[in-house]
Amino acid sequence: MTVGEICTRTVVTCGPDATATEVARLMRDAHVGDIVVVRERNGRQEPIGILTDRDLVVQVLAQEVDPGALRACDLIRWEIVTAPEDQAVYDAIWDMRRKGIRRLPVVGKNNELKGILTADDVARHLAQQLGDVASIAPHQRKREENLLETTAAR
Repeated sequence: MTVGEICTRTVVTCGPDATATEVARLMRDAHVGDIVVVRERNGRQEPIGILTDRDLVVQVLAQEVDPGALRACDLIRWEIVTAPEDQAVYDAIWDMRRKGIRRLPVVGKNNELKGILTADDVARHLAQQLGDVASIAPHQRKREENLLETTAAR
């Protein structure tokens, strides 16, 4: 399975010049805890960073900085890590774990933003996989019962 198959395709974005106030409002209005900061290039949105509600708390509120004075590009603390949409899910999980990140923008050709893979997406995927494994035993039992019935009928 690939990242593109399980990622969230609806991504809330802002430009690098959005103020911290605008970022906070976007998060509130969209009911999300993160925003992907994008740059428009040749009609495509290219991710350049991610801002989280925690970033706003730590860098703006706790520092008592005027949220109207900071732009999204000022708040980006880490180099962006992305995943190509055809990357295997387990490789992306490894990258997330190794780099200590919970959100991974998913990109297509030419670095165009296609979605976002979150720890929640990964958890849902793994839960489905575990559910599939758990369903093996009942199916195996039914198969054996059918085989015994067929054998007894002969």
